[in-house]
Amino acid sequence: MLKRNEQAKQRWGGAHAAVDTWLQERQALLIEYFKLAGLPPYERDAHALPAAQDISNFCGLLMDYVSSGHFEVYDSIICNSQNAPESTRALAEEVFPLISDTTEIALDFNDSYADVTPETKLNGFDGDLSNLGEALELRMEFEDRLLNTLEQHKLL
Repeated sequence: MLKRNEQAKQRWGGAHAAVDTWLQERQALLIEYFKLAGLPPYERDAHALPAAQDISNFCGLLMDYVSSGHFEVYDSIICNSQNAPESTRALAEEVFPLISDTTEIALDFNDSYADVTPETKLNGFDGDLSNLGEALELRMEFEDRLLNTLEQHKLL
């Protein structure tokens, strides 16, 4: 996921201010995800869960990223696709509902974990985090397909 984001920043960075901000938010989110999950290059004691504050901070980043996508980047894509070839509009119509599905997973995760305290029992946290990671991977694939199509049609 981090490699995908780095490639996206190299490819589409500088094309649009909203996309630049969004890709930066995506990177920050991914780094924190890797820390929470204990994925390389970050480590986590396999028998300990992340600190409540780290989970809450991650949830804030998650909501920022999801919101930026929906209310800044996707709105721009929709506006630009009005003048786009039919294939671009068709892709947007295909991909937006799939992205919305991943948004629901992110919102559910946030609802479950944004307000955790050190005393909160985190039963199922690792499984929920893994499911969120899979949803984020899919979401980024869909988002990159949209950005690629916009770039091809000189709409980005």
